[in-house]
Amino acid sequence: MRVLGIDPGLTRCGLGVVDGSVGRPLSLVAVGVARSAPDDPVAERLRVIEAEVELWLDAHRPDAVAVERVFSQHNVRTVMGTAQASGVVMVAAARRGLPVALHTPSEVKAAVSGSGRADKAQVAAMVTRILRLDAAPKPADAADALALAICHVWRGGAQSRIEAAVRTARTQQRPRAVERSRP
Repeated sequence: MRVLGIDPGLTRCGLGVVDGSVGRPLSLVAVGVARSAPDDPVAERLRVIEAEVELWLDAHRPDAVAVERVFSQHNVRTVMGTAQASGVVMVAAARRGLPVALHTPSEVKAAVSGSGRADKAQVAAMVTRILRLDAAPKPADAADALALAICHVWRGGAQSRIEAAVRTARTQQRPRAVERSRP
């Protein structure tokens, strides 16, 4: 399974692609950051991020996209920018029919480090170890994107198969139209 992990943000949007499956070693495919200028209008910044995400989707052809779930922060402006960037990413993936999974920061931290309260340094260290890298990806947004992809391979793959099976079962059990007798 190939997963594109995305740590959304308006200034820096982390992007990381990982190949692998549960029980097997994971491998790094690509890692980077999409950047937009803080002085540009929000619409232009979102266009820049969307264009970069589109390039990554075309170049790496993931099976799924894992995005960090936006959570409430004290800074409303930051939350709004993160939510807007997430929306752009989800639309780009949906256009291609790719499944999109949202993972909370604590879920991702727990998946890669064993603790939902791990700090950024611990997450980066574990990503480096899991992917057998020589050095931690920088900036932290890049490491976080890889952590999202790892989390999805380890947790989301099974969840996606369960959801697909439930959808299939529901479509096969659709009730037939009941014929009414006329009085």
